[in-house]
Amino acid sequence: QVQFVESGGGLVQPGGSLRLSCVASGTSRFIFSFWGMGWYRQAPGKQRELVADITSGYSTNYADSLKGRFTISRDDSKNTLYLQMNSLKPEDTAVYYCNIAPLGTMPNWGQGTQVTVSS
Repeated sequence: QVQFVESGGGLVQPGGSLRLSCVASGTSRFIFSFWGMGWYRQAPGKQRELVADITSGYSTNYADSLKGRFTISRDDSKNTLYLQMNSLKPEDTAVYYCNIAPLGTMPNWGQGTQVTVSS
């Protein structure tokens, strides 16, 4: 089974920036470059939501509330997905996960990385 390992979260003040990373590993059957990938987040008391995705052809899509602030990218040579987050707001506070996207997800989720935006 593929495993997703997210990192890069932390505590940041409003207006600050963070860069998240996600490495996919665990099986040679999962060919990272073939899959569309996405970043999801789950805030306390809310459902997990897809916030950004990138296709195997490097086309990107973002939730309307994030456009212009977040940038998703990928390095297929490293099986790694990134999320550059700028101009962070308190409402961006959540646990961030990666998985395939946008038409479904793998059943096994990583542990996620906590992003807290607070002064």
